[in-house]
Amino acid sequence: MQIGQIIREYRKKNELTQEEMANRLGVTAPAVNKWENGNSMPDITLLAPIARLLGISLDTLLSFHEELTKEEITTIICKTEAVLTEHGFDFEAAVTYAKEQIAQYPNCEELILGIALTLEGWRIMKMIDEAAVEEYDSVFNGWYMRALASDREEIRTRAAEALYGFYFRKEQYTKAEEYLTYFSEQNPERKMRQANLYNATNRKAEAYRTYEELLFSQYQMTNILFHHIMMLAMQDNDKKKVHALAEKQSELARTFEMGEYYEISGQLEIAVMEKDADAALEIMEKMISGIERIDDFSRSFLYEHMTFRKPREVFQAEMKNNLLRSFRDEETYGFLINDKRWQELVK
Repeated sequence: MQIGQIIREYRKKNELTQEEMANRLGVTAPAVNKWENGNSMPDITLLAPIARLLGISLDTLLSFHEELTKEEITTIICKTEAVLTEHGFDFEAAVTYAKEQIAQYPNCEELILGIALTLEGWRIMKMIDEAAVEEYDSVFNGWYMRALASDREEIRTRAAEALYGFYFRKEQYTKAEEYLTYFSEQNPERKMRQANLYNATNRKAEAYRTYEELLFSQYQMTNILFHHIMMLAMQDNDKKKVHALAEKQSELARTFEMGEYYEISGQLEIAVMEKDADAALEIMEKMISGIERIDDFSRSFLYEHMTFRKPREVFQAEMKNNLLRSFRDEETYGFLINDKRWQELVK
């Protein structure tokens, strides 16, 4: 929404005619009419009096952020690119156009960030006059800093990503690291970028450890996702998909060198689904015996810079008891109730 539309909306809410508003502001009614129709803008010295008269804040009077739709933002960004490319590679014209749009919509953080990311991307891909690079970088970083002050976490994070990348490419690693604080602790991208900083500054032990921690957590997340998808496939009675997913889980555990327990545990779901007593009992026995080697992954070269606590005997005993308790569940394993091997296993 343009400033003229905002003036018209709140003038009517306050039951003022254009002439009444003009009289209170010391201007003419045609001037107010021109504002509302977008033919001219109020003088900057009138902005505060207009806001007071209409009972709104300056932020509301100038706030275009909430009124620009995603489609409108995309249109402006595409137009910026068009200005850049339609007459060759006219970077100066594109930056000038971008500045005009940001001046018109000064509080639209998504627009500011989008324009900055777009133009910086073109700046990185295209060779431009080296003398102008620093000037453009200063403009873009100024826009990123404005986005960094946003109340919206996703805007702040994307701005921080851009500033991190800018200083990382310049090998100003201490400065780059400052922007990692804008990433949440739970964001894996923060850890990845921290590992890259360790690597770039020759802190190899920290880099190894951090990359390995990311690798280990990636296995855990991917394995959980496979499991949930497999449960959905079971609900749909899609046996072919269930088998394929269980095999993927096994392959995943082998690839990440997690050990036999993790390689076989997903197969138990299939044996139960198909009521395959021989397969189920074989897997159950391997899982019970595999508890003693539950930490096989800690001896893999993939995680050699990580520190793992050796499982305590009490933990292994509790895990074994929990497994046996689950194996006694007749609702799940009732098809084994008359099998002596099952009776011996769970007694």
